[in-house]
Amino acid sequence: MTATTATHTPPASLHDPVIGWFEQHARDLPWRRPEAGAWGVMVSEFMLQQTPVSRVLPVYEQWMARWPRPADLAADAPGEAVRAWGRLGYPRRALRLHGAAQAITERHGGDVPREHGQLLALPGIGEYTAAAVASFAYGQRHAVLDTNVRRVFARAASGIQYPPNATTAAERKLARALLPEEEERAARWAAATMELGALVCTAKNEDCTRCPISGQCAWRLAGKPAHQGPARRGQTYAGTDRQVRGRLLSVLRDSVVPVPQSALDAVWEEPVQRARALDGLVADGLVEPLANGRYRLPLT
Repeated sequence: MTATTATHTPPASLHDPVIGWFEQHARDLPWRRPEAGAWGVMVSEFMLQQTPVSRVLPVYEQWMARWPRPADLAADAPGEAVRAWGRLGYPRRALRLHGAAQAITERHGGDVPREHGQLLALPGIGEYTAAAVASFAYGQRHAVLDTNVRRVFARAASGIQYPPNATTAAERKLARALLPEEEERAARWAAATMELGALVCTAKNEDCTRCPISGQCAWRLAGKPAHQGPARRGQTYAGTDRQVRGRLLSVLRDSVVPVPQSALDAVWEEPVQRARALDGLVADGLVEPLANGRYRLPLT
């Protein structure tokens, strides 16, 4: 079977067990509580990209306490968003979230828009985030395809161990075919399949004994055939430009005043890589160079 194989299992037979499992086993996460609102959902979606829940939780709580509404974040300097982002990684997400908050304040009166198209038009928001906010915050019917959901669908419906490295048109078509018709139920399905992939149908050491649809899972019924597609991308960090960028940003985050070049030079011995990383941070708008040879997080 391949990733383009259509599921022969009626979608409705998957909905009840997966949603029922979710009702019993869903984690109590702050962005799932009613008081989080659409802004809390949006903040969580930005933070959770490529970052585990355990690392996001403390930063999310501090962020929402400081900036409970988009206008609160929009009124602050973008550098403060980068500083508060801490060590979550991929700090450009902080700038994108700040830009989205500004657009929400200017275009939508400070309220996260409900319409999928309006969400998609916000800076820094792609198809996944727009669908996730529309679904999780407003209970709308959208296919929400993160890594966990894609893995559940690849195994249960397509009979393969892992989805392709990048989301395909075939995956999107399958996800739409599996969506419940009713909006509220579709939103629960989106959250439930994501949680199933995060807690049970994991990338390694999946626990089929706990899976509510193991009896219908095409991959398990086929004997769990090994992955046959292109090699899965591994994430390396040590010695990369990402590590250098992180160390440079750490110096800037920890200082309330601009820092001299010498302070940045001290964090990495290799000068060419260090300069390349610093130039990249400046180009990305994460660091602002000053005329006196010092650097700071951006103020505007």
